[in-house]
Amino acid sequence: MKPFIPDYQSMPRWELYCDNLPLEFLQLTQEGKDVEAYRELFFAAAKLPNNEIKKKIADALFELGQEAPTRADYPYTEPSDLDGIFALRGEQLPLPAPDKTTLAHRVAGAWMGRICGCLLGKPIEGMAVTDLHRLLKMSHNFPMHRYLLSTDVPNEVCEQFAFPLKGRCYADTVPYAVADDDTNYTAMAQWMIRRYGRDFTSTNVGQTWLFCQPKDAYCTAERVAFKNLVAGYTPPETATFQNPYREWIGAQIRGDYYGYINPGDPQTAAEMAWRDASLSHTKNGIYGEMLVAAMLATAAVTHDLKTIVLGGLSQIPTTSRLYEMITQLLAMIDQGQTAQACFDWIYAHHPAEGEQWVHTFPNALIVVTALLFSEGDFGKAICLAVQAGYDTDCNGATVGSVMGMRGGLACIDDQWTAPVHDTLETQVQGVGNMSISQAAQKTLDHII
Repeated sequence: MKPFIPDYQSMPRWELYCDNLPLEFLQLTQEGKDVEAYRELFFAAAKLPNNEIKKKIADALFELGQEAPTRADYPYTEPSDLDGIFALRGEQLPLPAPDKTTLAHRVAGAWMGRICGCLLGKPIEGMAVTDLHRLLKMSHNFPMHRYLLSTDVPNEVCEQFAFPLKGRCYADTVPYAVADDDTNYTAMAQWMIRRYGRDFTSTNVGQTWLFCQPKDAYCTAERVAFKNLVAGYTPPETATFQNPYREWIGAQIRGDYYGYINPGDPQTAAEMAWRDASLSHTKNGIYGEMLVAAMLATAAVTHDLKTIVLGGLSQIPTTSRLYEMITQLLAMIDQGQTAQACFDWIYAHHPAEGEQWVHTFPNALIVVTALLFSEGDFGKAICLAVQAGYDTDCNGATVGSVMGMRGGLACIDDQWTAPVHDTLETQVQGVGNMSISQAAQKTLDHII
C-alpha cells in the first residue's frame, strides 16, 4: 500500500521543524550547547527540499541537540523549572500594600494603556528601524508623538517603501481597538482565571488555548506548542519538543493579567506567569513573561519607574542572560547615557537579521529603555517603545500597560483613547468584542 505522506510544501513554516534548522542551531548555540561540530550538518540539511527525508534528518539533529552537553566555558545558569528560577533570584524589594481606593483606577489604566500602546505599534510591526524613522519624519511625527494615520501613507509615500503600508490598522480608520494577539492573550487570561481560578495549571493554559482560539491565531513558539498539544504532548514538553522559538517574545506578551491581579505581589505574579509561559517557552522566554508580570504587580503600588523595573528584575535568575543584559542597560542609564545611545546599544548587540527582531532580548530591553526615559509621561513612553522598532505592537502594549498601571486611567490623554471607543475586538471564543471598562472591573474580582 502506498504510504501516507503529508504535503510538506503546503505546511506552514512555524509548524515545520525541518524548515527551521538554522534557527534551531542558533538557539542551541545561544543556550550554550556544545553543537559546533554539527554546524555543517544543520546548514546542509536546511538546504534540502522539505520532504520526508529532510524531516528524518531534522529529527536526528533534534536528538543530537538535546543530548549535546553545555560548553565548559558557558557562564550562565538558566533553569526553566520554578524552584530553580526562584532559587537564583536576587534581593526582593519591600513594597507597600496596594491602595484599595485607587486600585480600580490603576487596573483600568493598565487595560487601556495596553490597548492604546498596541494600536500605536500595530501598523508598523516588523518594519526596519531605518525605514520606520524615515516614514515618521515624512509624516512630521518624529520624534513620535501621535498615532500614525491613513493620511500619513498616501500612494506616493507607500511606493517608497518595500514594507506594505496599505490597508493596515490606522487610528483614523478603525472603529475600535481591533483584534491582536497582544490583547487576545490578556482577554484569554481573564477568561481562564474565571474558569479555572487562580490555581490554574500549565495544562489549564493549554486547554484554554485549544478551546478559545483556532490554530492560526497562534504564532512561532505558541504555534509549535499548539501543534504539540494536539499531538498529545503535555507541558513542559509542549515547549521543548522541536520548538526553535522557545526564547522568543511570545510569552512576554502574555504576562500582563497576572500582574493586574497581584498588585504589590510580584512573586505571585511571576509564579503565575511561569505557569503560563512553560506551555510554550523555556529559559529566557519564560523569564520575559515573569519580568513583565512582576513589573506590573510592582507598578500597582509605586510610581518610581526604576523600582518598577527592579521589581520585575527581582523575579528572574541573576545568572541569566536577560538579567545580565538589563543590568548592563541600567548601568548605562545610571552613567548618563541618552535614550538613543541605549537604543543603539540594543541594535548593535541584537541586530534584527534572521528574525531576531521577535526575540525576547531586544524587545525586553526596548521596554525597559522606554519606561526609564519616559519621564513618567504615558504618551512619551509608548512612543519611545514604538519608535524604537522591532516588535512595535508588543512593546507599545507592554509599556502602555505598565504606565497605565502606574498612573491610572487619568494619565492617558484623550488623543490615545478616542479611537478605541472603550471597545476591544478579540478572537477569543466566548469573549468576542468586549467593553474595556467592564473588563477592568471584572479584573478586580480576581484580586485576593
